[in-house]
Amino acid sequence: MNSMNGLEDNRPLVLDVDGTFLKTDLLFESFWAGMGQAPWATLKATLKNFTRPAKLKSELAGIAKIRTDLMPVNPQVADAAMEALQRGREVSLASASNERLVEGLAREYGLSERVFASSASKNMKGETKARALVAAYGSGGFDYAGNAPVDKAIWAESHTALVVGHATAAKSLMKGGKLVRSYDGGWQMRDVLRAMRPHQWVKNVLLFLPMLAAHDFSLASLLLVLTGIVSFSAAASSIYIINDLLDLEADRLHVTKCNRPFASGAVPISVGMMLSAMLGVFALAAAAWLGLAFFAVIILYIILSLAYSLRLKRMRWIDIATLAGLYTIRVIAGAAAIQG
Repeated sequence: MNSMNGLEDNRPLVLDVDGTFLKTDLLFESFWAGMGQAPWATLKATLKNFTRPAKLKSELAGIAKIRTDLMPVNPQVADAAMEALQRGREVSLASASNERLVEGLAREYGLSERVFASSASKNMKGETKARALVAAYGSGGFDYAGNAPVDKAIWAESHTALVVGHATAAKSLMKGGKLVRSYDGGWQMRDVLRAMRPHQWVKNVLLFLPMLAAHDFSLASLLLVLTGIVSFSAAASSIYIINDLLDLEADRLHVTKCNRPFASGAVPISVGMMLSAMLGVFALAAAAWLGLAFFAVIILYIILSLAYSLRLKRMRWIDIATLAGLYTIRVIAGAAAIQG
């Protein structure tokens, strides 16, 4: 699905940022960095500006300090950009992310100082971005790399469409006579499963202890405890994902943790957020089925786990006490499960 024709000319090469040049999203990066650095200010800004994306991006960019130099890039797109620079072509970034972040990213990679990005009042996305690029370069006067359906408006105005991980769009553009160059993108289920850390579920066998201590080996008790283990496993995976999203920068600086699914860009942050929410809802639904006592215990587990991820893990001795408490809660949960 590649067409190299048209990329040999000296037209400007314009790159989308989120999911195209970067294997991540600057808005979500800002949100989770903000949740780690200033959680209350981040939540306040998010709730206040939830329906005003441009303003939200601007405020989060001001709250959170993020290192774009550590963020994973799409190697194929980065190679195309470096090749274009070597040929003397202008390579610009055009993104719906906030202008402060996009300008910094352009400087870090030696790209054109001319960027097209969102301000506090304008969301540089879709038709708005298309109009800005046409005003700057003319219709058909630039090549554009993007990854999302909203980029169709920009591809339509470009000379050559560089499509990242959107096979349907690439085929449609080619049928329409557009010059197309396609790149790999997307994510794999094995990486999503890895983000859930299923090897950690073994800790939840502690829920069996009260049943064993009571010498209660009935099928009914076994099924109740197994349901409790499933509930705790889902809750734990939900929290592990949140913990990884809070630790993106720290993980990228670590020699091995940099390979974690979200830190490496193998799985989009948006997928992690949706998965964490789904796992959390499932865990609570299963807990509610087991009764009020078990539901209260898992709520306590979730609150303590979130507190650990947000603050307690950075407090000496308290972090150890918290981890011990989380193991104890599992035993209490086992007792609550068989009591019904």
